[in-house]
Amino acid sequence: MQTRVLGRNGPRVSALGLGCMGMSEFYGAGDDAESLATIHLALERGVTLLDTADMYGPFTNEELVGRAIHGRRDRVFLATKFGIVRDAANPNRRAISGRPEYVRAACEASLKRLGVEHIDLYYQHRVDPEVPIEETVGAMAELVAAGKVRYLGLSEASATTLERAARVHPIAALQSEFSLWSRDVEENGMLAACRRLGVALVAYSPLGRGFLTGAFTRPEDLAEDDFRRNHPRFQEENFARNLHLLGRVRALAAARGCTAAQLALAWVLAQGEDVIAIPGTKRRERLTENLGALEVQLSGADLEALAAVFPPGAAAGMRYPPAGMATVNR
Repeated sequence: MQTRVLGRNGPRVSALGLGCMGMSEFYGAGDDAESLATIHLALERGVTLLDTADMYGPFTNEELVGRAIHGRRDRVFLATKFGIVRDAANPNRRAISGRPEYVRAACEASLKRLGVEHIDLYYQHRVDPEVPIEETVGAMAELVAAGKVRYLGLSEASATTLERAARVHPIAALQSEFSLWSRDVEENGMLAACRRLGVALVAYSPLGRGFLTGAFTRPEDLAEDDFRRNHPRFQEENFARNLHLLGRVRALAAARGCTAAQLALAWVLAQGEDVIAIPGTKRRERLTENLGALEVQLSGADLEALAAVFPPGAAAGMRYPPAGMATVNR
């Protein structure tokens, strides 16, 4: 397994992690037995970075991951998140909180659900516009001092917010959507700020929420309860335009002797040694395919060809519906 340093002078983690969200929610029905087997296979193959959050499920994904790593804790670099507040009685209700008292309570709850004594990487899932980032990160820093958290991260935070946060406590990782069809971090200064501050970029949805795998040929391929049905890029005309782009990626992948998913992941990893990808899957078959991306070494010509097919802004549609975009700290 290839490894990369998480932040300046931080620990080494697997270059490809495993996003566990879809095992419990959002991407259609789950299968806990298969999900547990997928996590176990990932660990056997050298994946160390597992990514979850309290809001996935809600709450149940941390419990699932906790069951999976029981007896294997020493092989895992465990990342979870707080900040998107959900009500188990009404899972569709959302709020954002970065209040210090909430930070502390959320951490205690996550530790209990995960069944661990400490969290390796603790992210603020979304920035609370009502609470100064200095207050939120100050509370997170207290968790580090107490031994409950080892490293701190932010998710979907702007370059300015990241810089303010880093003045309070070192930030090891910034998690943001980054893939061939989501290049915002290159254009809004986030990637540059990460490199200035020595912060690793952890790319979530590096396969375009599954679109870049080629698994879907029409919106109806998604389950009725799949939240991607509400995403602009998966809807009607946008879907067709994006499918055309994917066809060109698949042709390039075939010429390289790999799958479109492997080519897309290899592209993300080729963006720098400070970039770590966390593709999500709930099936061993897909995990094995994703790990095959580590064997794909892209040449300058390959990168130029992909740049011609998928330049920044090529994807049709916003990456989230309006309500989701409103939570992205820009």
